[in-house]
Amino acid sequence: MAVTLDAQLLEILACPSPDHAPLRTGTPADPEADALTCTECGRVYPVRDGIPVLLLDEATEPTTPDGAHADGP
Repeated sequence: MAVTLDAQLLEILACPSPDHAPLRTGTPADPEADALTCTECGRVYPVRDGIPVLLLDEATEPTTPDGAHADGP
């Protein structure tokens, strides 16, 4: 199911990492996923019951094509 957030809310939400970059709905692999993806660092934040969980501890780190995390082994 795709994330359905108010467009104005999506405009003001930002990644909580130091980049503070905008978020986009879905994931790179699944644009319909219940998640928000940072446009800068690639972290994926879950959306549970329609509520974005913007905690770094809850985010999924981006992976490189070989399956490793982008920030190191």
